Amino acid sequence: MATQEFENRLQKVDRHISKWARRQGVTCYRVYDDDLTNFPLVIDRYEEALHVAEYHRQHDLDEFQHQQWLEDCLDSISKVMAVPRHLIFFKERKRQKGQQQYEKVDAEKHQRLVRENGLNFLVNLSDYVDTGLFLDHRNTRQMIREQAEGKHFLNLFAYTGAFTVYAAAGGALSTTTVDLSNTYLDWARANLNINNFGQQIDKAHFLIRADVKQYLDTLRPHQFDLVLIDPPTFSNSKMMKEVLDTQRDHVDLLNKVIYATIPGGTIYFSTNYRSFKLDAEALKGVEIEEISQRSIPMDFRDKKIHRCFRMQRV
Repeated sequence: MATQEFENRLQKVDRHISKWARRQGVTCYRVYDDDLTNFPLVIDRYEEALHVAEYHRQHDLDEFQHQQWLEDCLDSISKVMAVPRHLIFFKERKRQKGQQQYEKVDAEKHQRLVRENGLNFLVNLSDYVDTGLFLDHRNTRQMIREQAEGKHFLNLFAYTGAFTVYAAAGGALSTTTVDLSNTYLDWARANLNINNFGQQIDKAHFLIRADVKQYLDTLRPHQFDLVLIDPPTFSNSKMMKEVLDTQRDHVDLLNKVIYATIPGGTIYFSTNYRSFKLDAEALKGVEIEEISQRSIPMDFRDKKIHRCFRMQRV
């Protein structure tokens, strides 16, 4: 059995976070955030279902013992949170290194429709390490929505287009969603459709399959008012012309974005690389403010989950 310590901690945080979530009208949120060293798990609630990930760490259990430990943990989670086991989806999350990329891990296609701030999103809890909706950017998405009215919005490394949906809901004149993956662009299209923006696809909402590095070279000056750029820390996808390294490449990426942004326009730049250092002096024509503490929601106790910067074009 998982220790009583884990159950006690989980009960405490679940009670606290669920009360906050009900008051805020939030239905998808982080419950347990790697709180105890011996239980390196993260537990996210997606309405009736749970997504559980284990961080890969050194331990002295053999394979059988580790599997038994994991089963005990999942039983404890089911009991404490009153969620049946068939609605608990488990993943192992390893630190991304070298050639390793996060890829598809299953083919169950367990898609669910969830709501966030009155908008609908498709999540897949079974097939990928990530679900299709990054909960740590809930606040940032709302910032985009609040600024989007009358703007031309650009979403780079767009993943499943959640920021695009928020911009459209905020009254953006146009949105441009750029990603290299057809799978994610189709997902973004579905998210736009289920929020009743489907008829405006290819008219006001444009989905572009491209390598962002190459795409930025095609942009005109002063083309966008509002930009979100959230690159992966590292990518060596075979579809890309060159390897992407956010620490190494962020100045080049951002200066090209700045070039394409109107004076007075706003750029949001985010990264989940924990050792990231912004080279502010090399960025030309912007005023920069780090907003990480405001962009990370209350349910994330790990305040290094991402770094976020707001840049104003001058």
